[in-house]
Amino acid sequence: MNWTIYTLECLEAIILFTCAIMIPLCRNPVWWIHDYPKDIQEKYFETHERIPTQAFSATVLMKKCAALLLALAVFVGLVLLAGADSFKTAFFASYGIWLLVDWYDCFFLDWVLFANVKRIRLPGTEHMDKAYHQKKYHVVRSVIGMALGLIPCLLCGLIVLLIG
Repeated sequence: MNWTIYTLECLEAIILFTCAIMIPLCRNPVWWIHDYPKDIQEKYFETHERIPTQAFSATVLMKKCAALLLALAVFVGLVLLAGADSFKTAFFASYGIWLLVDWYDCFFLDWVLFANVKRIRLPGTEHMDKAYHQKKYHVVRSVIGMALGLIPCLLCGLIVLLIG
């Protein structure tokens, strides 16, 4: 493994993830409504048309599956570029990137940015400061994300094993 390349890839992953979150969010905050706490969703739906936000609704499943497939494709390319040549190396390298992005999402994007920047809040919920500062909610979601990350990272290790 080339650790210089891997470190650069970690930074690139954070930038790519930030763009993947912030561009849709700035264009249409409702795109990520399924990731907001329920009290914020309910307040929003008091004045807007209700859309599916349940974890197993077709819309949410499509978004999550597309994200996992994209992560898998990106991870395979990144770990191969960094020199991963075994299941173990590819799995741990990809999961390291996954964890870095997951924690960045929780501790910076959710706790700092989304909690404090009212411009990117859902319309009609700008005044709900306490609801946007629910740190426990974001930590729980981060732990779920850590578990979900095992899927593309295990597959990444398997793909590297098969092509290596």
